[in-house]
Amino acid sequence: MRIENSFIPVEGVGEATERRLWLEGITTWESFDPRVDVDGVGPTTAGRIESFISEALARLDDGDSAYFDRAFPSGERWRLYENFREETCFFDIETTGLDERRDRVTTVSFHSDGETTTLVAGEDLTAERLREQFADASLLATFNGARFDVPFLETSFGIDVDTPHLDLMYPCKRIGLSGGLKPIEAQIGIERDRPDISGRDAVRLWREYERGDDDALDTLVSYNREDAVNLRSLADVVCESLHENVFVGEVSGK
Repeated sequence: MRIENSFIPVEGVGEATERRLWLEGITTWESFDPRVDVDGVGPTTAGRIESFISEALARLDDGDSAYFDRAFPSGERWRLYENFREETCFFDIETTGLDERRDRVTTVSFHSDGETTTLVAGEDLTAERLREQFADASLLATFNGARFDVPFLETSFGIDVDTPHLDLMYPCKRIGLSGGLKPIEAQIGIERDRPDISGRDAVRLWREYERGDDDALDTLVSYNREDAVNLRSLADVVCESLHENVFVGEVSGK
């Protein structure tokens, strides 16, 4: 589903009204006709829709993902993904614990435009390098990053992560996928090279590296990189499923 299929950012247009527009064949901004009689869309709402479309088209041409992040309800942020897929930065962090004020970020992996980069504490994991990784992204994608990864990085490095953010944990729940990232991957057929490694192992591996075991760091980095890479596959599956449920099913009258 693309942003251009959406009318829900418009004041006065809720999910029910948006569905009625779709069922009348108004499935894109281009197909909107204020003369078409749609229940719940009077002259005032029609005018708002036209104004929104006019501004949104310009914002989309400019690649202004922040505008749509503000315009869409938080639960509908997944609708930005198809438009900004190629400019999405998938990232995941590993830490020595769960307390952002006491524990340390050990590695951060980023997957964007087919390439994966990992920053390691004590080597190249700095505020400046983090900002560089986020700078070119139109959209960030994580799993439970809104509650964990982002605040951990902001507190640990004194940075503001203000790029629009799709936390995949919430759209996963919407389609009935619950639990942690690894069990969800297994449910939808995403395989791992090292399925035996867990977040607890990531802490152990870092401690072993601190004691001089370079192989432990290699394993930790491989695990962290796989987390970031697999987020793209997860986003593809989840957003396609929501597209089928929210848009295709409604348009076809199912």
